[in-house]
Amino acid sequence: MADYIGPKGIIEKKKKYIMPCLGHFYQEPPQFVKGSMQYLYDSNGKRYLDCFAGVSVINCGHCNPEITKVVCEQVQTLQHVCNIYLTENFVDLAEQLAQATPGSLQKSFFCSTGTEANEGALLLAQLYTGSSEYIGLRHGLHGRTKLTMSLTGISMWRTDPNPVGGIHFVPNPNCYRCPLKKHYPECDLECANMIEDIAGYAASGKVAAFIAEPIQGNGGIVVPPKNYFKRVREILDEHGILLIIDEVQTGFARTGKMFAIENFDVVPDIMTVAKALGNGAPISAFIAKPEIADVYVRPGASTLGGNPVSTAAGMAVLKYIREHGLMINAQKRGEQLKHGLQNIQKQHPVIGDVRGIGLMIGAEFINPDGSPAPDKLDLILEDMKDNGFIIGKNGVSRNVMAFQPPLVITAADIDKLLNALEQTIKKFE
Repeated sequence: MADYIGPKGIIEKKKKYIMPCLGHFYQEPPQFVKGSMQYLYDSNGKRYLDCFAGVSVINCGHCNPEITKVVCEQVQTLQHVCNIYLTENFVDLAEQLAQATPGSLQKSFFCSTGTEANEGALLLAQLYTGSSEYIGLRHGLHGRTKLTMSLTGISMWRTDPNPVGGIHFVPNPNCYRCPLKKHYPECDLECANMIEDIAGYAASGKVAAFIAEPIQGNGGIVVPPKNYFKRVREILDEHGILLIIDEVQTGFARTGKMFAIENFDVVPDIMTVAKALGNGAPISAFIAKPEIADVYVRPGASTLGGNPVSTAAGMAVLKYIREHGLMINAQKRGEQLKHGLQNIQKQHPVIGDVRGIGLMIGAEFINPDGSPAPDKLDLILEDMKDNGFIIGKNGVSRNVMAFQPPLVITAADIDKLLNALEQTIKKFE
């Protein structure tokens, strides 16, 4: 076995050399040294079932042999020349994305992170509309740069003390904890209708775009009602406002569709992607309808965006998703996981809500009075880790257990996960 410094050694170096804004999960965190499809291994050789996929990145599995082979072949021939020079991979990947994305989304700009893609999409919306204000959702998360952080509606991620102006927030469509204290469908989608008020009265009349995740990830796996985005689209069209859909966490078969917005039968004007597109390789893009993309004519480049290695990975990902039926597996395993969690919920009211689509599932942990129970969740996550299961957490109160595993996970894996989870919940009741 290799000689590793171990978790304590890493934590000591983090304290000395890494900015303190970067925390870590668990009271007793492992040091991960190896990944293989749906599994992770620590420095002691212990195996874990990964149920978080590096936050929806490793959709095709850790160190997937078919994707790794393509990446290794590319890195041995041409690694980088910047996208101001002509290479073939980036135009081929752009063509494949145009074929995979919904509606008439066609032209891509490649960059390296989801933040960069969202920043570019917001800029493009300004260029096209000539407007400079934005509407975002409470509890959305769009990045770490000044503008994307300003459009993030979760206070713990808004570390900038001087956010950008001209940004308006509307309530998010969280039917379990409705911010308007209403009930669907009697509410008549009041949370969506409030966009009308912002666009018509609160803003200057110069709103460029509304940006939203189709399912809020860090906000707590918040899934809107089926007709939410259709109503949003109607309002935006009435006011000449673009729809930007942030698929950074939700894209590439995660929800049983190639992109989560397809579950809502709406086509965005601009869409952003990252994370799973590279299956661990750093790549992102914003993709737009041609008439919108074509206003971006002044010089623009991203030094590492669309480099030959990352775009080779992107094409291998799209191929693997198609050839190995990951959308179907996400649907089937997602139904199995959701149904299993709902059965546990019936016996253990510490789970207040189970929600999600495909293999993006959240289980919200609550106290007897219905208030968020992040402390209980932390105890359960720690014990599950000790039992060999890595599960995420999110939500504004950090009380939502987040299941976003590699899409290669099996029915047997889900059964083991559910059995272990129920035993752990019993232990802490």
